[in-house]
Amino acid sequence: MTRFRYVATTEDGRTVRRTAEARSEAALRAELLRANLAVQTVEIRRPVLTLLPERVSRVDLMHVTRQLGEFVRSGIPLTDSLDTLSEMTTSKRLREILRDAHEQINHGLTLTDAFARHAAIFPPYYLGVLRSAELTGRLDLALDQLADYMDRDIEARAKVRSALTYPVVVMLMSIVTAIILTTWVLPRFTRFFEALDAELPATTRALMTVSGLAQDWWFVWAGLLLLAVALVVAGNRTEPGRAVRDTVLMRTPLVGDVVCFAAVERICRVMSAMVSAGIGLPDTLAAAAVGANNRVVARELRTVRERLLEGHGLAGPLAATRSIPPAAVQMLAVGERTGALDVQLRNAARFYERELEHRIKRLTALVEPAVIVGMAVVVGFVALALVSAIYGVFETAPIVQPPPGV
Repeated sequence: MTRFRYVATTEDGRTVRRTAEARSEAALRAELLRANLAVQTVEIRRPVLTLLPERVSRVDLMHVTRQLGEFVRSGIPLTDSLDTLSEMTTSKRLREILRDAHEQINHGLTLTDAFARHAAIFPPYYLGVLRSAELTGRLDLALDQLADYMDRDIEARAKVRSALTYPVVVMLMSIVTAIILTTWVLPRFTRFFEALDAELPATTRALMTVSGLAQDWWFVWAGLLLLAVALVVAGNRTEPGRAVRDTVLMRTPLVGDVVCFAAVERICRVMSAMVSAGIGLPDTLAAAAVGANNRVVARELRTVRERLLEGHGLAGPLAATRSIPPAAVQMLAVGERTGALDVQLRNAARFYERELEHRIKRLTALVEPAVIVGMAVVVGFVALALVSAIYGVFETAPIVQPPPGV
């Protein structure tokens, strides 16, 4: 049951604002109508501490899509399929969406229109493929295509995360080690050297200066760190911030190739599924721009779509972009000339899937040693500075002669 907040008008004109639990919004409206209440607004009531609605994971959406395709292929009515899947899923929000879709279909909406009410969960390419499949009567095949695409996308993202996990862990350990050396180890040596009033090497004096700055101005560094984190988080939640992030990543050596190939692979997958479903290229490009999950590539795809509508074809505008590699443009040009664009898109997706895996391995092979060497340089510099200072102190210390007769 879902908890709703509603505003309604009684028969005598009074306005009531109350909360109630119901299976769906449609069920609540029907119940209020039977109570002779004229409903004005109905909205889901969420807990006060819930700042954002629960997200639906890609894995859950992929499983529901695949299972829905199997149910449709078996001849089970769509409403019964949605009802069964809503009981099977463990995601609370996805359960509410499936139940709402059930109610909307009972009121005459199509599956696509019912899912379109939750556009934050179902991206444009998903809805586009579904809409085309409902017109052609091949809903089960379209659902299989969507599930396969999401499965491959989940696998690609998992490979990227797995490849970057070890370098990130080593980098974090390096930062923690540097902080411990600067704030806990070095201050003890500083007091030791000050007590001896010894002449220290330049490297040791530089190290002591850094340690002093870290101790005396720790609140400044902590504030700058929090500010940087806040800017990154805020930037990822705004379109201008995401655009800056994607631009920086695309221009970063080694990382830029991985980001670009990942976007191209997703674009080819989305376009392949939509072209195979019979959707026109303008709508396909619009959905691919969203599916790319990269603001730089999306901006270029929107330009390609405008030129396509002006009659310039597909391959020419794509060749003028900076993000789409020449190999992909050539493959799509062949598909455009031969009328086998969906086949060439699938081939391009497989090609860039292999290229993405190769680039990830190369990036990992270069980043891991670089991070380890960086950590070794930091620790080695600290150790060398301290050892040279201690060695110099003992060399310059006066030799104490033992008393006579000893």
